[in-house]
Amino acid sequence: MPGPDNIFVLTESIAKGAKNGILIAFGLNSGVLIHTLAAATGVSLILKQSELAFAIIQYAGAAYLLYLAFLAAKEKVEPFKTQVNSSKGAIKLVRTGFIMNILNPKVSLFFIAFLPQFVQPERGNVSVQMITMGSAFMVIGFLTFSSFALLAHQLRKPLGSLKVLSVIKWTKVSVLVGLAVYLLV
Repeated sequence: MPGPDNIFVLTESIAKGAKNGILIAFGLNSGVLIHTLAAATGVSLILKQSELAFAIIQYAGAAYLLYLAFLAAKEKVEPFKTQVNSSKGAIKLVRTGFIMNILNPKVSLFFIAFLPQFVQPERGNVSVQMITMGSAFMVIGFLTFSSFALLAHQLRKPLGSLKVLSVIKWTKVSVLVGLAVYLLV
């Protein structure tokens, strides 16, 4: 089942074009850098050991997802907009993906559990190994999300009716609200 990041990239790419999806993918994977650095330096262990720190990030993440759902609900359903034309809009999309990722405490916990399994202390600096693996994860994630964006863009023509676009819009809103509730529960 696709995760929330996949669904967000897909819905944005169908509704607004591949460039939007790729910009969001860049932001999402930039957030992975923060989680990688936190895991490599041990900072993310605070999340694992502190219920308060975990709860703060969890609630902030849920609030941000609800905010995105609110913005999506306010969007007008209209024929496909072409891709983002301004650098301001591009920065906003990257920032949205970045914030979605860094406010997801489960990503941090994934990196705490995942990366150390592959570290080999006898091969040198543990932090450098973790950063290298996290960087590889970022590149693979970006290529994967970008592929989803490009493929979803191909669905724009067959899904271009206003009725279908309305379903896509409310699906996106529902997914964002559902993810916020999931984070809280």
